[in-house]
Amino acid sequence: MGKRALVLINKSAGTGKAGNNTFAIATGLAERGYEPIVYPIIPGSGLTSETIIGRYDGQVDEIVCSGGDGTLNHVVGAVMDIKDKPVISYIPAGSTNDFAKGLGIPSVHASALEVALDGYPFSYDVGKMNNRYFNYVAAFGAFSKVSYATDQDLKNILGYAAYVISAISELPQSLGYNSHMKIDIDGEIIEDDYVFGAVCNSGSIGGMNIFGKTDVKLDDGEMELLLIHAPKNIVEFNEILGALATNIESSNLITIKQVKKVKFMSETECEWTVDGEFGGAYKETDISVINKAITIKVKHKK
Repeated sequence: MGKRALVLINKSAGTGKAGNNTFAIATGLAERGYEPIVYPIIPGSGLTSETIIGRYDGQVDEIVCSGGDGTLNHVVGAVMDIKDKPVISYIPAGSTNDFAKGLGIPSVHASALEVALDGYPFSYDVGKMNNRYFNYVAAFGAFSKVSYATDQDLKNILGYAAYVISAISELPQSLGYNSHMKIDIDGEIIEDDYVFGAVCNSGSIGGMNIFGKTDVKLDDGEMELLLIHAPKNIVEFNEILGALATNIESSNLITIKQVKKVKFMSETECEWTVDGEFGGAYKETDISVINKAITIKVKHKK
């Protein structure tokens, strides 16, 4: 039997254009000796990445997915739960495509298709938050809801601008947010009030380049922990804003560490965002990094 490729299309993601290249994807795969097996991803139905991929364990050589960061999150989660892990090709069709930017996958569909068909395999780190996997971010606190709470129709029309509008509308409640956390960072305990926290495998979150010129490595067995301490007055608040706008490492109110394992403990349940989707609410949250767990096609050999 020849090679087989599972093609998953989430047309409801991002701008709704994920299905436009389905024929080109199938044609390109067939020309390269693959038997393409095409499925639509329909949220809320039985056609999900988890159910489809689980049925093809050990039966496909590659998975091609077209959708947003959330689509890729579900594909990766399903691949992590099967025995034989095929290489993944990702054609980004979301509103911000943060993780694709970190991988160097083009946002233009034709260019992304070229990478999906003829790119180079690259194995990267995957995060695990409690019982859920993530590619590039698990976050709590101010503005962390924006990515999954923003109206999909607004995102389809405005793209990244929709996130900005939603963030502004949330500004009053976000500025008043803080969560008291005890955090175990690879055995070191710290404790404080935080307005935002994230474990990241990407320099871009919500379309914004959070870490500036810092080179965020995706395959070193570690992820970046970002903690923004709750400001006690307007001076500290302005200091945080200035650091985020210019140099994130310039303020003592912002903590950045590389981590392999981290545990967050709070007295009340804290809501989390995982790769732009609601990730649950917990009093205790364990996050670990699984080194080079997933292989994906990228533009340049790494």
